Amino acid sequence: MSLDKILSIGGKPGLYKLLTQTRTGFVAESLLDGKKITVGFKNNVSVLSEIAIYTLEEEVPLREVFENIQKKEDGGKTSVGHKDDKLKLEEYFFEILPNYDEDRVYMSDIKKVVQWYNILHEQGITDFAAKQEEEKTEEKE
Repeated sequence: MSLDKILSIGGKPGLYKLLTQTRTGFVAESLLDGKKITVGFKNNVSVLSEIAIYTLEEEVPLREVFENIQKKEDGGKTSVGHKDDKLKLEEYFFEILPNYDEDRVYMSDIKKVVQWYNILHEQGITDFAAKQEEEKTEEKE
């Protein structure tokens, strides 16, 4: 499953898998407990494939940040938890994205990235490079 079908819904914990679209919104399934919810268009919803992290030079897609974590952890879960202290999380994030913009990337963002990566890892969603490779193949044709 690609990050195109994984959602973050404002005010709701964890991540959700997009199931189907309805007239008034869509139906999503929680990756934490498997419960299905109906989400209206008024909710603040972000698709993980559209999220990027600020660096000093550019914005880096969340997909690349997840790939960096995956390389650092040899495909395993993160060595820090999203509830660890601020200094430990900042040091960890600096290791995976050394040039991140400390003024525009908040502690809450770092915690979400770590938590989201671990949720995706637990669900077996670990192929973060697939979409980029497909796009590069399409561009060459």
